[in-house]
Amino acid sequence: MAGKKLTCLDCGQVNRIPSEKLGAGPKCGTCGARLLSGKVAEVDLATLEKAARNDDLPLVVDFWAPWCGPCRQMAPQFAQAAGDLGGQARLVKLNTEDHPQAGAKYGIRGIPTMAAFAGGRERARQSGALPSAAIVQWVRQSLA
Repeated sequence: MAGKKLTCLDCGQVNRIPSEKLGAGPKCGTCGARLLSGKVAEVDLATLEKAARNDDLPLVVDFWAPWCGPCRQMAPQFAQAAGDLGGQARLVKLNTEDHPQAGAKYGIRGIPTMAAFAGGRERARQSGALPSAAIVQWVRQSLA
């Protein structure tokens, strides 16, 4: 039985989920949080690094800040895209104002910037606000 590794976005624990159970709302074995909620989760730099490095499911990060108008405009579109993508990828947000070291580590020059991670490395990057359909299309193309 092959399994998929998913990092809990609440407690940071890496979980192994049987592939056939991915659609059944798997929960973290440590804290009980849902691992695939279809919603956007807010993460810190340590959780992002761990999930990007370990997860078998692609991770898409929106680097943003509360003072950024385009970031605030894109937030509901990003949330819609998370629901539309379901179990194909997990979408998370990282506040670059709260975690300035993340912007430096990942070379973020402008926000909003999305980065797609799969297989332990960054696969694609997109700057600027997009509507949900364009986000979904970009994610699917980037990770195909």
